[in-house]
Amino acid sequence: MLIIKRLKQHLPVTHLTAVIICTVIIALTAMLMPSQDAPASVLNATSTSAQPLPLKTSTADSTSTLSQQQIQQQPQQQAYPQSPDVWQDFTVRQGDTLTSIFKRAGLSSREAFLVSTAVKDTEALKRIYPGQTLSFVINDQQLYKLKHIRNQLNSSLIIASEQGYEVKEIEKQPDIQPRFIQGSIENSLFLDASRAGLSDRMIMELAAIFGWDIDFVLDLRQGDHFNLVYEERFLDNQKIGEGNILSAQFVNQGQSYTAIRYTDSQGNSRYYTPQGDSMRKAFLRSPVDFARISSSFKTRRKHPVLGLTRAHKGTDYAARTGTPIKASGDGKIIWRGKKGGYGNCVIVQHGGNITTLYAHMSNYRKGQKNGSRVQQGDVIGYVGQTGLASGPHLHYEFRVNGVHKNPQTVKLPHASPINKAERGHFFSVAEQSLAQLEAYKATQLASLSD
Repeated sequence: MLIIKRLKQHLPVTHLTAVIICTVIIALTAMLMPSQDAPASVLNATSTSAQPLPLKTSTADSTSTLSQQQIQQQPQQQAYPQSPDVWQDFTVRQGDTLTSIFKRAGLSSREAFLVSTAVKDTEALKRIYPGQTLSFVINDQQLYKLKHIRNQLNSSLIIASEQGYEVKEIEKQPDIQPRFIQGSIENSLFLDASRAGLSDRMIMELAAIFGWDIDFVLDLRQGDHFNLVYEERFLDNQKIGEGNILSAQFVNQGQSYTAIRYTDSQGNSRYYTPQGDSMRKAFLRSPVDFARISSSFKTRRKHPVLGLTRAHKGTDYAARTGTPIKASGDGKIIWRGKKGGYGNCVIVQHGGNITTLYAHMSNYRKGQKNGSRVQQGDVIGYVGQTGLASGPHLHYEFRVNGVHKNPQTVKLPHASPINKAERGHFFSVAEQSLAQLEAYKATQLASLSD
């Protein structure tokens, strides 16, 4: 108070009031400020009893912090792509090479060389055909997997490893289901069997099985009928193809023929009669499939070109130029070239006393020559019109000891019957096959009568 009275004597009232207000403010400020010792004590006590709390952040900041922690805890990602693999498919084009396909996939020719070197002793990439698929898994322009899909059932998988490339063969097993088909002849085997539901391949196989006993051009009659059981192949419930004929019957002009497929202990599959005789004969009845007989074996016939009447010592099969001609039996080619009115001609020697002649060919099968061995069914040439021929056809002769025989009626020797060591097992298989065939026939008959 003494200080204030002295100040009144020297200061105006206004200035004195300002000084008093400033003094009060300074005093209050000093009182409210904490001392340095007390806060330090509090902080030290807190630090010993609990961990410091993190600053409160937004949801986005919290997520960011968590992700960084997770990344730090996880091992470093490898360059190899994690599953599922991302495959890139490339269809093989005409004229493609492994290098050109790799180039389309963005890979170097060096990579193609390394892969081809790695697989050289395997089936992988051994043969690449147009229409096949190569599938790649590529990461950072490096090849990690390559799949060569050869067909629906077989493929090769090439996998990169620390030692180079490893090759794995992948083979899928299809489901095999039997199917029964029956039909009757009204026009031709090809038309009527196709109408019954058989594919071209199955028709050809059916004709091959019975082709030694039935000439499907000359011998067929309306009312002839057939039935068969064959295999169908399925993969993932989708039909992917057909297998073999398991059993078949063909009734031709009242004569019944039955064939059963049997695989012996050596893995060889052939068709036999229920009695164990081979369906295969030493010779085919017809060396041309589904051709029309334009002239039969005759002792007297007017030649269509020369106009002379003389014997026709063979059978003529009219067919389009270029139709394949097959060797009717195993043998050796003893003539291959032009031969007078026969034009382009091939003669095959069978055993010691039988020869067959094939004339008027447009061309020969490449790779064969005089002395070449041929098997029954091998193509030896193509139908044409060379020599004295009025139209494209095959002239076919069958000679025994140099004497001409009618190819349609000559008795053909059988091939060997079932081996004695196989007979017991064969008859068991034959009984089951015939029972299956008869069961299908009965079921079909019952469904038609309902």
